[in-house]
Order: sequence, then structure tokens, then C-alpha cells
Amino acid sequence: MNGHIPVLMVEGKSLAEAWENSLISVYRNGCDIKTEYDKPEDPPSKDCSMTIVVHDPLAEPMIHRDFPGGPEDLQEYVMEVLDGIKDHCVRSSADDSEDTRWEYTYHQRLFNYTIPGTKEKYDQIDMVAQKLAKTPYTRRAQAITWKVWEDNFCYDPACLQSIWCRLLADEKGEHILNTNIRFRSNDAYKASFMNMFAFIQLQKKIARQIERLSGRKVRLGRYVHQADSYHIYGSYFGEFQNRFLKALETRTFEQRTFNFADMKEIMDDAVPRILEKARNM
Repeated sequence: MNGHIPVLMVEGKSLAEAWENSLISVYRNGCDIKTEYDKPEDPPSKDCSMTIVVHDPLAEPMIHRDFPGGPEDLQEYVMEVLDGIKDHCVRSSADDSEDTRWEYTYHQRLFNYTIPGTKEKYDQIDMVAQKLAKTPYTRRAQAITWKVWEDNFCYDPACLQSIWCRLLADEKGEHILNTNIRFRSNDAYKASFMNMFAFIQLQKKIARQIERLSGRKVRLGRYVHQADSYHIYGSYFGEFQNRFLKALETRTFEQRTFNFADMKEIMDDAVPRILEKARNM
């Protein structure tokens, strides 16, 4: 070891292809390093700084069969990020040690960002759309999650750090929404697929909002997912090797993936159950 954390980059036309390539890359080329969550018997994680490029975020097959959970879990996470169905699970004050609810949700930080001592609530996603509708080439259309006064001291600080968007016209003059997502820490095997899937849905939501504000058609451009620490925990190695790596040898890419179009009805049907579950949390 030379003390340098590897900087890796992968790409794919679809989300499923890009995510699969990212797992192969970090497992083969990542460094070995311990984490704050390891048990004494756990091997070190595989880790790197990773950039994942999804060239066509809505391309099929979009869903990888080996992401943790099923279609209903994926729908629930999308609703958590886009619709805020679990915002009531966030504790009311970071200073209240008796309140054991969550530190944050991404929806709360993105759509309802607050600062202590003020009554302002900032819908950062609307601000991103407003900026791009007015000035498509602005470099200032971003949303952040980090709260310096909270996240430096809490047990579970936000992993997502920022969303950055910019429009570029194609050869036909149509506007293409390019999106960068940055994480400080990202569980490659157990979380990153659902993160990326949800934020591609958010990219789509931003595009539709810009269209409404500007009256111009907006299509989705490349989605870039960046993680300072993109890791597979050592405690997952047995499962990862027996499921993910074995599937690479025994199944075709088509057999390792689903089309989102084939799963959408199942996911839509799950919405009432998910809402009821969230209300009871």
C-alpha cells in the first residue's frame, strides 16, 4: 500500500450497467481500509473515490436484480426522497437528546432546508429549477445538505452532500439537463443503487419543473454520481462473492437486470401500502 486512496471511474449506458461496473471496479481495484462500523472479526472494506457516469439515465434495463430489496422497497425510497413521506421521522431539535428520531431525510434537506434562528425554509430544488429556467448555462444551480452546526457533531451525518445541474443545448437546440450528485460516503453494494435510482427520478422531476417554468422542452442528459468514499464493507464479502460475483459468471446481463417499465405497475400498486406504513412510523 502506498497510502493513496484509488480514484476510479466507470461508465455505462444504463443505470444497471454503470452500477454493476462500479461494484466490479471497487472490488478489484479499491484499497483495503477499516471503518468505524467494523466488528473485530470483520475484514477491511474495499474503498475508493468513485465517479460513475450514466450516459442515458432512463435507458433500459434500468434496474439491477442484485440491489438490496425489491420493487416495493425501491418505490418506498423514491417516495422518501421525492415526496418526503418520512419527514415526520426527523427529530425536532438536534439539541434534544431525548428525541431519538432520525437526524435528517434528504427530502427535508433539499426541499425544506432550515437555519437555526430564522423562520426561512428553502426549497432548494425549486431554486435550482428557477435558476436554470432563467439562465440555462448558470453554474450556480445547486442544492446542498450539509449543516455545519449539526453534521459535524451528530452520530449519523448526511451522506449526500450536493446536487449540481446545468443545461446544454444539443444540435437541435433542445435543452439537456446534466446532473452531478456528490456523496461524502456511499455504501456501494447495499445503498448506492437505490440512491442513484431515486436521484435520477429527482433529475427527471427537475427537468419537468424547468419545462413548466420556461416553456421549453428539457431532456435528461448524463447523470454523474461521485463518492469520496465508495465502499463495500468487509462484512458483506461473503454475500457479495456468492451472489453478485457468482451471477457475473453464471447469468447473462439480461438475466441480471430488469426493465423499469416491467416493474412500474408493481411499484405503483405498492404506493397505498407504503403511505400507510410511513404514517405509522
